[in-house]
Amino acid sequence: MSALSSPNRAWLAPLIVSLLSIGLFFLSLDDVLAFRRDAIDQGEYWRLISGNLLHTNHWHLLMNLAGLWVIYSLHHFHYRIWPLLALLLALCTLEGLGLYLGYPQLWGYVGLSGILHGLFAFGALLDIRRGYRSGYLLLLGVILKVSWENTMGASNGVTELIGARVATESHLVGLVSGIALGLLWLAAATQLKPGKEHIGTGH
Repeated sequence: MSALSSPNRAWLAPLIVSLLSIGLFFLSLDDVLAFRRDAIDQGEYWRLISGNLLHTNHWHLLMNLAGLWVIYSLHHFHYRIWPLLALLLALCTLEGLGLYLGYPQLWGYVGLSGILHGLFAFGALLDIRRGYRSGYLLLLGVILKVSWENTMGASNGVTELIGARVATESHLVGLVSGIALGLLWLAAATQLKPGKEHIGTGH
């Protein structure tokens, strides 16, 4: 069964995120919604979440939305719409908090890329839970990618394309958040009765 024909309509979650990102891009609300440390310091806490939905230019937007749908298609069979929406909101919140608390030198940030790394890692852990050996390779791959970026820096080509520095620290925060949420979910799933371990996820 394809991702878009899934009867649980989990595909609505990435669609909602896509439409929000596209709408905000054309509305140009960066002054109100972007992650800006000085504004957050003044109590504008919504920026911790909303900044993830903004983008520097159309290339940045297209790359992130393409990544979102590729990752969803890869792991769509794990999800139902409401748990997936809750997961995306949790990743957005942890991303904002992680950048704010962990990187005091970071003044501003926009983009979905941190969330995408977290979603990818979460899905890889669910693959492992189901016994898919590919899950280990996916998890190792994203860990190596983020480690390389935070050691050697991001690609100059991507930096030029999006017209801004690639915030590799956001990828690290997203990765750690996704792994943490995945481990919490797996720990909770083991407490469920046999046959019900996929409540909130599954076909």
